[in-house]
Amino acid sequence: MRALILLLASGLFAVAADPIRLHPANPHYFLFRGKPVVLVTSAEHYGAVLNPDFDYRKYLETLSADGMNYTRIFAGSYVEKPGAFGIKRNTLAPAQGRFLPPWARTSTPGYAGGGAKFDLDRWSGEYFTRLKSFVREAGKRGIVVEVTLFCSSYRDEHWNLSPLNPANNVNGTSAIDWRKLNTLDNGNILERQEQMVRKIVRELNEFDNVFFEIQNEPWADAPVKVETISPYPTDSALSRYPKTVEVAGDASLAWQRRIASVIVPEEAALPKRHLIAQNYCNSLYAVREVAPEVSILHFHYAYPEAVTWNYRWNKLIGYDESGFLGNSDSVYRRQGWDFLLAGGGLFNNLDYSFTVGREDGTDTEPNGPGGGSPVLRKQLRVLSDFIHSLPFLEMAPDNAVVRKSPGAVTHALSAPGKAYAIYLTGSSPCTLALDVPRGRYRAEWINTKTGRTDRDEKFDHPGGLRELASPPFEEDVALRLAQEPEK
Repeated sequence: MRALILLLASGLFAVAADPIRLHPANPHYFLFRGKPVVLVTSAEHYGAVLNPDFDYRKYLETLSADGMNYTRIFAGSYVEKPGAFGIKRNTLAPAQGRFLPPWARTSTPGYAGGGAKFDLDRWSGEYFTRLKSFVREAGKRGIVVEVTLFCSSYRDEHWNLSPLNPANNVNGTSAIDWRKLNTLDNGNILERQEQMVRKIVRELNEFDNVFFEIQNEPWADAPVKVETISPYPTDSALSRYPKTVEVAGDASLAWQRRIASVIVPEEAALPKRHLIAQNYCNSLYAVREVAPEVSILHFHYAYPEAVTWNYRWNKLIGYDESGFLGNSDSVYRRQGWDFLLAGGGLFNNLDYSFTVGREDGTDTEPNGPGGGSPVLRKQLRVLSDFIHSLPFLEMAPDNAVVRKSPGAVTHALSAPGKAYAIYLTGSSPCTLALDVPRGRYRAEWINTKTGRTDRDEKFDHPGGLRELASPPFEEDVALRLAQEPEK
């Protein structure tokens, strides 16, 4: 018995558990280690494994202490040049000669990022030891790891650093236009991509705290415009928000289906089956087709309508990346609340306060297009605690419960007659007109910055409309309304 207790305490028992999956009672949420879960984080810029100078143990310990339960990593097929996208201290841009991808180095000099070229016929033992250690350490802390297998190239400078570029390996990969890298028209590179997927899938099969994403931002290299959100410029932070919706074209979609079709049969012969996510677009989009292998629909820089328009798929909908709207914490806090109270099941902000040497997330000097800080993580913990205080498996988006909210925009989840969660952004105070059934209710107004209950009241309600006045608030506030047993 004592040995079992020690095993549980060490987190090693988690290796034997079933992997994270969609909850069978409500597939808009996760089931992880026997509990319904929403994933919420403000996490580093995806280089925790491929950048060997990054202290991932300190990083994961910080995430855990701050109440974050999720992180996202890039697998190593893509790496960035220092300074890319205006990020000064970028964890996804290792120092010269320090990039650690899945492939082994050779003795042949000439890699564009410093050091020797790569041999795509040999795997890097150092990389896979680090990858598995990272996932294991995350699992001990209850942190789920999204492994993003591939990424768009965006521009020449990133393709020039890719191990798959023929200039960077000794294997004679095809010299292609980088815009075709993640398509079926990529010469002999497809075989190398499939080999990498199979290897990573096998190496991580034992873990329960992993899911795979096919590709980051697959629309970026050959975008197809499908919708204009707003043709009008603004003077606010939203002027940097996407104004058009671009999705991946047919060539990209065919390649993504091919990668998904590699993961599934590879795992068929292994003990565990892991979820697969697909990244669709920035902003919002009514997805027209979902491959049968895909369980998670991902959006970047998203509006809550990305949830509303895709809820019918009965799959988890994730806000997989934010972090390009300046360094104000409030922008990302409000994005998280908006998305999850619209019915989403995952929120990830890029947190630029995690850098090499400051893996405790305290590097709050300007570091790029976004923010991130201990303060923001504290605020996102309030969001996570709020969601997990609800019977959210029984809840769904509710556009009818709030009849009036003068001066405020609202999003609501409800289990009608049992529990309601309402998020308000706008002017303070606000008097809501709610349409709820007869009963005795407790209304708790939650401060989204501190987690304090700023107002707590109970009332008997005969049914129909009920007005509830909020306490004073700045920018936003949340309401938890629960029916209590009648006396």
